[in-house]
Amino acid sequence: MGWLGGFLIASALGAIALYFLFPGVALRLAMGLARRIGRVRLREVAVDGHRLPYLEGGQGEPLLLLHGFGGNKDHWTMIAPHLIPHFHVYAPDLPGFGDATRDTGAAYDLDAQLARIAAFAERLGLERFHLAGNSMGGYLAAHFAARHPERVSSLWLLAPAGVAEAEESEVMTLIARGDNPLITTDMAAFDRLTRLCFAVPPAMPKQFKRPLLARARSEAAWNERMFEAIFAAPQSLEDIAARLPARLLVVWGDEDRILHPSALSILAGLCPQAECLLMVRMGHVPMIERPAHTAQDYLRWHGIVR
Repeated sequence: MGWLGGFLIASALGAIALYFLFPGVALRLAMGLARRIGRVRLREVAVDGHRLPYLEGGQGEPLLLLHGFGGNKDHWTMIAPHLIPHFHVYAPDLPGFGDATRDTGAAYDLDAQLARIAAFAERLGLERFHLAGNSMGGYLAAHFAARHPERVSSLWLLAPAGVAEAEESEVMTLIARGDNPLITTDMAAFDRLTRLCFAVPPAMPKQFKRPLLARARSEAAWNERMFEAIFAAPQSLEDIAARLPARLLVVWGDEDRILHPSALSILAGLCPQAECLLMVRMGHVPMIERPAHTAQDYLRWHGIVR
């Protein structure tokens, strides 16, 4: 067999042991590999007393990406390699989420979060940039664009929260009954949320669920507080539609069970300048479920590809 064969067998056995005995370590290594493949680097800045890690990569005009509720910067890792040949991408952990600071004495309502997003952009020297957001991130991105039109070159909304007149989704019905599936504390709830987020859930090694669930469980009480802070008195997108940028792309999945896709036609009627796309056989997080397809639509909209 020789030394090389022995080395490969030992490496394989080590990887298997790591996967089964230390799934958290294996998950971190896998995420690091995904970032390398995506050609993004981990950076960090301080904003308003908060430590904000972010991913950065690419070249061209700046594109700021905002994740959804309970999400983090790595929700953009899989789509990053399709974007960074054309844009300089920044994907932060929003304050109170991911690995960003959680401050029990700080406010996390809409105004506070928008101020921190503005400060984050200023710290990076981003005077004018393309802005995108998914779900809660889309809600924040839309309100930021409405308040700071001089800073936003274009706006890309992927199933944004905040369309008040949309039909009630399956998840919104559950929340109204006192059952918030976005807060997970056991494996059954974790699996349910996965099914709710995706039309076709991506393959995930079973061992990776354990550290993901452990983190979700540890953050459950905090996330309940964050949900209340951000959405207790939401400001609808209908109220700011007239102030959204002329360059506006809105994307929704036709099988979105988190936020009802009827919101897309509402925004289309209020924003005649927008291009509105309904993605077929798609759930709530297009940039994770079909990253290449989602990026292709965005690049085509920009006229970068056909």
